[in-house]
Amino acid sequence: MQADQADIYLASNSPRRSALLGQAGIAFRQLQVDVDESRRSDEESPEVYVLRLALEKARAGWQQVAGSAPLPVLGADTVVAVDDVLYGKPRDRADAIAMLEELSGATHRVLTGVALVDDREATRLSYSSVTFRELTRQEIERYWDSGEPVDKAGAYAIQGRGAVFIEHLEGSYSGVMGLPLFEVADLMEEFDIDFRHRW
Repeated sequence: MQADQADIYLASNSPRRSALLGQAGIAFRQLQVDVDESRRSDEESPEVYVLRLALEKARAGWQQVAGSAPLPVLGADTVVAVDDVLYGKPRDRADAIAMLEELSGATHRVLTGVALVDDREATRLSYSSVTFRELTRQEIERYWDSGEPVDKAGAYAIQGRGAVFIEHLEGSYSGVMGLPLFEVADLMEEFDIDFRHRW
């Protein structure tokens, strides 16, 4: 896609985020950015953390393109949280199994921060509540062996096999996937970007 055909840049290589933008009819080009995703301290709340990372990703992307194609850059970050404990992408099999055992039979939050940056900056936060049914150790291990949890926050994918674990969802399905389309559209309206002419 040529830059003059795009609405925005997406500071992410996530195929899920790409698919969601395409679903909404938003034209984009991807940028690869590298930011430190470490939590600053246990006192940095999950909400502050995801908004900070989304903004840092968008800023990093804007630094790449500001002098060439002046399209805004969209950044996003998603975490699963139980109280103030964050569940990001699992480090390995044992980490994923431990995460899913913690989430089994309980309710957790999925927070996705999104940021749009050019000469301006704006952010939005999507908050969802997800309840898992009780999971057996055997199905958790089989789920890990499927390969699906490897690069997913909380070690599951709502759009994949992990959907069978979800007893109740309150909030944004696309937000749990990693890019809340309501909030993205709201940001684009704030920046006077009309993507709906493609509908």
